[in-house]
Amino acid sequence: MAKTNKIVLAIAAVVIIALLVVAYVTGGAMGTVDCPDCAVAGTECETCGGAGEVVGTYWALIPPFIAIALALITKEVYSSLFIGIGVAGILAANFSVTGTIDTIINDGLISAVSGTAGIFVFLVELGIMVALINRAGGSAAFGNWAKKHVKTKVGASLATFVLGVLIFIDDYFNCLTVGSVMRPVTDKNNVSRAKLAYLIDATAAPICMIAPISSWAAAVASYAPEGEGLKLFIQAIPFNFYSLLTFVFVIAIVLMKFDFGPMKKAEMNAKADLEALVEEANAKESPKGKVIDLVLPIVVLIAVCVFALVYNGGILDGVSFVDAFANTDATVGLPWGGLIALIFTIVFFICRGIIDLKESMDCIPKGFNAMVPAILILTFATGLKNMTGLLGTKYYVGNLMSSNAEALSIFLPAVIFLVACVLAFATGTSWGTFGILIPIVTVIFPEGSTLLTIGMSACLAGAVCGDHCSPISDTTIMSSAGAQCEHVQHVSTQLPYAITVAAISFVCYILAGFIQNAWIVLPIGAVLTVATLFVIKMVTAKKAD
Repeated sequence: MAKTNKIVLAIAAVVIIALLVVAYVTGGAMGTVDCPDCAVAGTECETCGGAGEVVGTYWALIPPFIAIALALITKEVYSSLFIGIGVAGILAANFSVTGTIDTIINDGLISAVSGTAGIFVFLVELGIMVALINRAGGSAAFGNWAKKHVKTKVGASLATFVLGVLIFIDDYFNCLTVGSVMRPVTDKNNVSRAKLAYLIDATAAPICMIAPISSWAAAVASYAPEGEGLKLFIQAIPFNFYSLLTFVFVIAIVLMKFDFGPMKKAEMNAKADLEALVEEANAKESPKGKVIDLVLPIVVLIAVCVFALVYNGGILDGVSFVDAFANTDATVGLPWGGLIALIFTIVFFICRGIIDLKESMDCIPKGFNAMVPAILILTFATGLKNMTGLLGTKYYVGNLMSSNAEALSIFLPAVIFLVACVLAFATGTSWGTFGILIPIVTVIFPEGSTLLTIGMSACLAGAVCGDHCSPISDTTIMSSAGAQCEHVQHVSTQLPYAITVAAISFVCYILAGFIQNAWIVLPIGAVLTVATLFVIKMVTAKKAD
């Protein structure tokens, strides 16, 4: 371990111990707030696990911030996440040794594995498919085709962006599919894996958040008042400044051929870094591979997974397409579709005579091994989310929002955006964030008002923004997996980009509170985005000189 990392870990250990001592001295649970789902404090309910009271103070945000800070500083994500889980376990168990271990194992890690088992299965299925396609020579053939037709970094980046926008059904599916398809194209054109991961992440959640037919729209609709969910979601789309301005930002930065921050270094080193990776991937590929060997399995995967999602939602029982998405469960539908696509791919390659059954079976452990880092990070990140939930984060944020609503008045959309950003960043979940805030937003603003629409969009945009920035977000983790990029590098390279768009979005929500017209504020935001990039480009150029 480097000397700097040792010093950082030593300082972190002292800070964590000091925080725990303060927490213990100030009363163990640091004060509690009544669970809003309990009629009377002390009664039993499903929400708070029968305790009637929860730890609902700012201490609930400390463990995820410790984990995130350590990950960004030390560049070591596994130990950082586990330390966060451990701190949360100590606080949740009220400093009981046996209680802490029970909480970490049962409520943290075991719940994380059982709750995301379907996604783990889909990750492994996709990893095996990628290994099969590589072994069959499909990736090399597609890369050679792309080299003839997509000849520039700009073209490769824009193609990745367009494909990400087209796959708007589900963010998990988006991350992994776009990475598998576009990796050969971006590799051939010397687009760094970090840049590919950013392009995937910048389209996955943002496009789902503005697509009326998506798993995200269904989730939002379920949290809003009955019968009003989809209507509010559609009305909020023009005001979803973070998602829309992220698209403007990506297109502008690609066309300007400009990068800044850690991403600039990653792009400068891309050619040297990718040469070794591409040579290793091509070493055992079949010379018989054709473009169809990549395209057909991916097309089948997309088609079957879309059907699986709506099938799981009950479309064969007479439910409409939109309602089927509202009722579906991606953790069941995606592995369902992935298994069929995987079997099809194996049979197809054997029938084509490019690989035999033994070679196909050899790809199974290879594909699984490729996904182990993503599975481990997802397990720890989900465990940390579970532990944060035990500490009552949603109650603390909910009480904070409700108590300050009247005082904030016209600035409330901008404040909602910030609160949603912080909450999603700390917990790593956008769905959990808008699940907490949407009921509060619908109570704060008058029914049918434009401010309700703006507040709703601010909540959704902030959730996407925080999720986009957070190292413990499942979408961020899967973007790293899809691009086969080191996770900490992906987070550190995309943070300056996401924060830039977030700052512009915050300004737009302040303007929206006064103007209350998306078709005026949105063009202003687009101009601000492009102007900001030109300013950054000039400043960085002067520093380089």
